[in-house]
Amino acid sequence: MDTPIVGGCLCGAVRFAAQTPTLFCCHCHCAWCRRAHGAAFVTWFGLKDTAFSLTSGEGALRWFRSSKASERGFCGTCGTTLFFRSTLAPGEMHVALACADGPIDRAPSLHVFYDARVPWLAMHDDLPHFDRESEGLRKYQAVARTPGRP
Repeated sequence: MDTPIVGGCLCGAVRFAAQTPTLFCCHCHCAWCRRAHGAAFVTWFGLKDTAFSLTSGEGALRWFRSSKASERGFCGTCGTTLFFRSTLAPGEMHVALACADGPIDRAPSLHVFYDARVPWLAMHDDLPHFDRESEGLRKYQAVARTPGRP
């Protein structure tokens, strides 16, 4: 996929562009993501900072520090949560997949923080499920962040 990923918020004030390849795409079930989006889980795709650009709305974009290590970017006009960045993933920008205007270069490949999922939604896919303290999650993070890996 050579076409950039483009997208934005509900009102259109904040717009972004991202160059592929993405680093990952996954469903996150942590309480912070659920509350920030008002949803059962959030699907994120990750990019190198250098592959991400804000194309409009710098004045509308607000950042909320959701933990000591992490911030969430949202539109100050309509409230759409679009971005996540953290010292736990230096050099990366994570973007809510639902804010992309179209498809990206990969499908979601796993569920993270699965132990924090809501009890009222059953997942019926064959994707791996990793809990917060899962050895599998640590291995996935190491592989997903390998330089040069598509």
